[in-house]
Amino acid sequence: MALIGGPMKATDLLVKALEKEKVKYIFGVPGEENLDFVESLRKSKIKLVVTRHEMAAGMMAATMGRLTGKAGVALSTLGPGATNLCTAAAYSNLGAFPMLMITGQKPVLMGKQGTFQIIDTVGLFAPLTKFNKQVVHGSLVAPYTREAFRQAEEERPGAAHIELPEDIAGEEVPEAECVLFDNDQVRRPIPEDKAIKIAVEAIKSAKHPMMVIGAGANRKLTCNMLRQFVTRHRMPFCDTQMGKGVIDSRHECYMGTAAISSGDYIHAAIEYSDLLLVVGHDLVEKPPFVMQAGDKRTVIHVNFNQANIDQVYFPHIEVVGDIANALWQMSEALEGCKLDWDLQYFKYIKQEMEAHLCWGVGCCDFPMTPPRIVALTRQILPEDAMVCLDNGLYKVWFARQYKAYQQNTLLLDNALASMAAGVPSAIGAKLARPDQQVVAIVGDGGLMMSVGELSTAVALKIHITILIMNDDKYGMIRWKQAGSGFGDYGLDLVNPDFMKLADAFGCKGHAVRAADDFPKILQQCLEEPAVHLVDVPIDYQVTDNLQVPNLKKYLKETLRTPEEFEAAPQEYLHGDVELKSHPVKFADA
Repeated sequence: MALIGGPMKATDLLVKALEKEKVKYIFGVPGEENLDFVESLRKSKIKLVVTRHEMAAGMMAATMGRLTGKAGVALSTLGPGATNLCTAAAYSNLGAFPMLMITGQKPVLMGKQGTFQIIDTVGLFAPLTKFNKQVVHGSLVAPYTREAFRQAEEERPGAAHIELPEDIAGEEVPEAECVLFDNDQVRRPIPEDKAIKIAVEAIKSAKHPMMVIGAGANRKLTCNMLRQFVTRHRMPFCDTQMGKGVIDSRHECYMGTAAISSGDYIHAAIEYSDLLLVVGHDLVEKPPFVMQAGDKRTVIHVNFNQANIDQVYFPHIEVVGDIANALWQMSEALEGCKLDWDLQYFKYIKQEMEAHLCWGVGCCDFPMTPPRIVALTRQILPEDAMVCLDNGLYKVWFARQYKAYQQNTLLLDNALASMAAGVPSAIGAKLARPDQQVVAIVGDGGLMMSVGELSTAVALKIHITILIMNDDKYGMIRWKQAGSGFGDYGLDLVNPDFMKLADAFGCKGHAVRAADDFPKILQQCLEEPAVHLVDVPIDYQVTDNLQVPNLKKYLKETLRTPEEFEAAPQEYLHGDVELKSHPVKFADA
């Protein structure tokens, strides 16, 4: 803690505290009750990004936190401005994206307007945040700011909230209380030695082990150790939607992504495994597999925190502490051990899955099909391009089929799974990583929920591409509706002319009117700096094949059982493979 000179206004002290936290952007909508703070920002190096809606501001801030590990900051006034932040708070807290929200409030020392616009904002945010305080004296600004950032950023990351009433914001803080707190780095606890030994013995005893990488493993140092562990020991792995890209999808041991909860190729591999090393799994994600009573597989939970026991997830062994350290300890303990693993059936499943995922890629029908769109997008985008997905039926296809080559290059939300996140997250991603290409994939419904942020993107003069998956429906819910045997009702949309809409907002509009248009337009968008809006008609009919009963039926008819495979593996494996040995070098994806 250090004195910084004073006295000074409380909002000036708050801005200095934010600067010490290395905040570069604040996203939000100013209001009457936070004008003191806006004036203090005017004299700061921190850039105020004025958005068209507070929910979008919060999602931009959360994306900034997701990509940098440092809490992004969102601003709103009181009442309706604060309530508009609620969805973003849940987005941040469930997704484990560090964010700080600063909201205004009417004067608390003397009220002159009754209860006009006043709600219990602190009470409102209580279930949605890790830290949540009203500032009742200017001297509390600095310690509250430091504690808010600490809690937002520590494992498990999430949302923090500070309410700054109008009269407290403008009050003078005495010189003796104008202090800033140091951002001391505290090392996380490491896993206990006994837990490591128990986990290692289980891995050594396994015949068909497999790793599952979840959202909690999506951290920089964790990512490095995961790559080392998998490459060193050749353990097959899959990932969840929010764990995708932690290890390059082209890695020889990559089995696929659990885009749905059951019935897919990856679940055939999970069911075959006798040990699952589950790294960073979080119950907020739709489960990549479902545990059942009497399950003979050993499930090892590796995470910063203990598992939250649920009827679908109740691991047998827990290794709790810093994930990177846990992986390093286990890797060192396994080095030099004779691992009697039989991985041939995994290779068979992988080759069959890869063949299956090629289905429909070459289809030139119009409107375009999801497999074709995903394949062309992956083919055209650079390796480090960031794809920001809204929530819709296309998300399942991108999660299942899109190859993520680098960490955090496929940004999707499989926790709150909110619509309207695609465009704001693309704006936040571009500001966080200005040198990388950013493409938002949004549905027509999701775009219209966040359409005002096109103005924000244009005002920022950033280069992003927004692909609208246009089926004139709420497609995901229609898919679920059909899968439940209900009639087609209540989900049709009447959309605007997206080209006229693009022109009105100052974007560059493009319309895909034939299958051959898509790759040319996408390439043009990547080459020309602007905010591009691309209308892509899409036909979701093929998605009926992903209904779980249909998938299970298909797999039963086409995929050999382990017993059938083991009877004559040479009939099903392609290429030179050294059978019954460790390690097996998986074919490149």
